[in-house]
Amino acid sequence: MFERRVPMQGLPQVVASGPAEQVGRARAVVAVTALALALFVYGTVQSLPIGLLPQIAHGLDVSESSVGLLVTGYGLVVTVTAVPLTKATRRLPRRRLLTALLCAFSAAASLAALAPGYAVLLSAQILIALTHAVLLSMVAATATSMFREAVRAKVVGALFSGIPLASAVGVPAGTWLGQRTEWRVPFLVMSALGLMAAVAVALLLPSAQTAPTPASITQRPSSSRFALLMAATGLVVAGVFTFYTYVAVFLTQAAGLPSDTVSAVLLLNGLAGLAGTWLSGALSDRDARATMTGTVALLTAALALLAAAGVHPWAAVTAVALLGLALAALITALQSRILRIAPRSVEVASATGSAAINAGIAGGALLGGHLLESPGHHNLPLAGALLSAAALALLLAERRG
Repeated sequence: MFERRVPMQGLPQVVASGPAEQVGRARAVVAVTALALALFVYGTVQSLPIGLLPQIAHGLDVSESSVGLLVTGYGLVVTVTAVPLTKATRRLPRRRLLTALLCAFSAAASLAALAPGYAVLLSAQILIALTHAVLLSMVAATATSMFREAVRAKVVGALFSGIPLASAVGVPAGTWLGQRTEWRVPFLVMSALGLMAAVAVALLLPSAQTAPTPASITQRPSSSRFALLMAATGLVVAGVFTFYTYVAVFLTQAAGLPSDTVSAVLLLNGLAGLAGTWLSGALSDRDARATMTGTVALLTAALALLAAAGVHPWAAVTAVALLGLALAALITALQSRILRIAPRSVEVASATGSAAINAGIAGGALLGGHLLESPGHHNLPLAGALLSAAALALLLAERRG
C-alpha cells in the first residue's frame, strides 16, 4: 500500500496510483494528524498548571510553588517510567496500544477536572504522565514508518507541530477559559479532545506490525554521541523550565504586565513555536546536529536576555517568544537526531529522550520553585541561562561526524 512517496504541501504523503493507494494516502495523512492531536492534548494538560498556576493555587488553597510541583511530579514520572514501560510494551500492536493510552488519558483528565483536592489532582497528573511516557516514545517511529527516509524529518516536524500548537492554542485558550470560568473546565475540554484522538487512531491508523519497522533502526548508531545528546537535552530543558514553569509569576511580578495579558504572551510563545517546528523540520533533514546546536544557542540567548532585561515588558515578551520558537525547534531536531544516531531501537531511544526532557522539566520546575520562594523571581532566568549554556558547551564539544 505504501510504496512511492513524495513530499506534498509540507507533509510527505503517499503517491496514489489507484483506489487502494488513495485509501493508503488518506489514512497515512490522517493518522499523522491524529497523532499530532494526541501530542497537542498531552502538551496542553502538562502545561495547564503553568498558565493557571494562580487559579489552581487559590482554588485548592495551596501555595504557588505546590502547583509548580505538579509539573515536577509529571516530569519525574515520565523520566522514571519511559524506558521500562516502552520496553514492556514495544511488541504490542501500536494501534491498539495508542488507542488504549489515549482512552486512559481522557479518563485521567476528567479525574483532574473533578479533583476535590490537591492530592487527587496530583494523582490524575501522574496517571496522565504514565500514559505519556509510552505514547511519546512510539509516535515518531509509528508516523515515519509510513514514509521514505529522505523526508522523515519533515514528517517529524508535522507530527510534533502538536506540541507548539499546545503552547499557541491549548495553553493560552485553557488559561483564558480557566480565568473566566474556573480552572477545571480546560481539563474537561482536553479530556474530550483526547477521546476524539483515540477514536481517530482506532479507526484510521494503519495496522502496524509489532516487529521493528525500518524507521525503528538507525543508520549510524553511536552510544557516545547519544549519551552526550541526552545530557545536553536534560540540561537545556532544565534551564528553560527553571524559568518557564513560573512564567506567569515572572511576567506579572517582575515585568509588571497585567495578569490578563499572560494568555496573550503564551499565545505569542506558541505561535513562535509553530514557526520553530516548521523551520527545524526543514533544516534537520539537511543537518540535524547543526540544527540542534543552533536551537540550544538561541535558548541560551533568550534566557540571557530575560536575565539582563526581563524587567522591561517588551524585553520579557520578546524573550518568551524566542523561547517558544527555539524550544519547539529543539524537540523536532532532537527526534531527528535520535532517528540517525540511536544505539538501540528508535522506540527505546525516543523513550530515553522523553526521559531526558522530562527530567529537565522536573528538575527545572523544582529549582525554579526553590528560587521563587527564597532569592526571588529575578534569579529564575539567570539560573536557566547558566544551565542552557552548559548544554551548549556539551554540544559544541562533540566531534563532527
